Amino acid sequence: MIRFLIIITLLSLPMALGLAPVEAIKLRWFDALIETPQPSPYFAIVNITEKNVADEGGYPVPRARLAEIQQQIMDEGALGVGWVISFPQPDRLGGDTVFANTMSQYPTVVAMFETDNQDYPKPAGTVTIGEPKGGIMVTGVQQNIPQLRQGQGIVSARVDVDGLLRRMPLLMKTPDGWVPAFATEVLKVLAGSDTYMIRFNKNGIQEIATKGIPPASTDSMGRRWISWIVPRETSLDDLSGVAGKFVFVGVTAKGVMPQVATPAGLMYPHYIQAAFAETIINQNSPHIPEFALFAELCALLLGIALVWLCVTFSGVTLGICLAAGTMAVTGFLGAFVVQKGILIDSSWALISQFCTASFAFYFNFAEQWRLRQQIKQQFEHYLDPSQVAELQKDPDKLKLGGARYYATFLFTDVRGFTSMSEQLEPEDVTHVMNRALTVQSDAVKKNGGLVDKYIGDAMMAFWNAPLPVDEHEKKAVTCARDIEEGMVELNKELTAMGKPNIQIGIGINTGEAIIGNMGSATRFDYTAIGDAVNTAARLESATKAEGVNVLMGQYTARAVEMGVKYHNDISVKGKAKSLKVYTWA
Repeated sequence: MIRFLIIITLLSLPMALGLAPVEAIKLRWFDALIETPQPSPYFAIVNITEKNVADEGGYPVPRARLAEIQQQIMDEGALGVGWVISFPQPDRLGGDTVFANTMSQYPTVVAMFETDNQDYPKPAGTVTIGEPKGGIMVTGVQQNIPQLRQGQGIVSARVDVDGLLRRMPLLMKTPDGWVPAFATEVLKVLAGSDTYMIRFNKNGIQEIATKGIPPASTDSMGRRWISWIVPRETSLDDLSGVAGKFVFVGVTAKGVMPQVATPAGLMYPHYIQAAFAETIINQNSPHIPEFALFAELCALLLGIALVWLCVTFSGVTLGICLAAGTMAVTGFLGAFVVQKGILIDSSWALISQFCTASFAFYFNFAEQWRLRQQIKQQFEHYLDPSQVAELQKDPDKLKLGGARYYATFLFTDVRGFTSMSEQLEPEDVTHVMNRALTVQSDAVKKNGGLVDKYIGDAMMAFWNAPLPVDEHEKKAVTCARDIEEGMVELNKELTAMGKPNIQIGIGINTGEAIIGNMGSATRFDYTAIGDAVNTAARLESATKAEGVNVLMGQYTARAVEMGVKYHNDISVKGKAKSLKVYTWA
């Protein structure tokens, strides 16, 4: 019982406290399940494209041209135009008056983009019902020039804890009153109204309405969840689809308007505002009911209790089936509710049920393990301990053998190690060799290789086993370069310490070999054997006689090509024929 209480407390607190990870999981759960309604016939999108901006000599587009665009849109039979574009500065060509005159003739809304400058716009006319509370405060807006402030609405992009935009307020607060979101103002203009109605309840805002449009229910902050409905989109080259629609105009040319991360992907501001307008007018858009947290906690606690009982008081098989069934029912009901537009989270309840089942199974297995250990201790009095231990071993760990790989092998060896050992104290020899092998090992790791073993002052490494490595020949050769550069820096340190410098030989060869666990049944190691391996070792041994630091086989050199050259034909131990070897170009 104590374990159960601890688990249920630990799993319920994150939800009750609204911790960010739980909130992020909840939001992604909603994203996956919310169904997108069909677009209404009321809206369309017109894009000012890269080509359009280039035709006008760059951005900003002259205001006189924008006036022509609005006139063209209205001539096609549009209901109005929403400019999701900011006009903070006068037009460089003096077209503001023309643009303002055109806007004044038609239903028009102009965007105010939210900033943190504490510059507040003029509030809209509002009627409040109930005690005002809740709402989101505007941090400030980028004001448009006075001539172009017709039908203004705020464009805000306040993201959730995971960095995605999902919900927006219909109205926002200023020190002087309320101002509408851009999409809300669009609906008001379409309805021919000049006043908003805000209804409050004990928690905050309940709904927001304007004359001619059904009230839109919101959360206590005045927000509504966005249904990512994209109306018909077009460009200035084809305006045939705007008849009978309110048109959202925005810029899609690169570098002009920032895109905002949403569950539907990166979107331009005018797309978001159009989707938000669709959401407001769509009475079936998703919403979080007031009882959501209570329902979520009930689902969580009941699910945890059922899973705990199923696992604790049933056998393993039956317990798994019952726990899985409980989780399936929770997931199905949660998905069904969300798809109906009621945003009640069941994701954390599912996670909690899984965690509860895992803990319960762990405790059961731990108890069984304790009993097995107890039995073992009892039987050790009658059986040889080694026999008992042998019964518990994993047979797979004793399997020997390997697989054939086409790989690249690299051997290194310190030249003059014996003479250096005679000049230095044993402790100094150990220090120097550890530093040298560290330089070599770091180079192998950096280039995606595997250090197989150290053999005194020598090192063996290989590429392309057990996992494939692209261009393993080139990476091995690059590793040799890095080792040489590292040894130069190490020798500088040794010179400063008054110690002898290190010279190193490197052999590289590419070919087939058997790589895997090699050894006896009681002691084995992961290594490589084969002619290609032996040849790499022989090439390293030949570097001193050939007067070079690096020798590589022909298959390695062919794969690398650049930076290497033919050196000589040499004879090595164990090879009847001489080998063509290569070194640095």
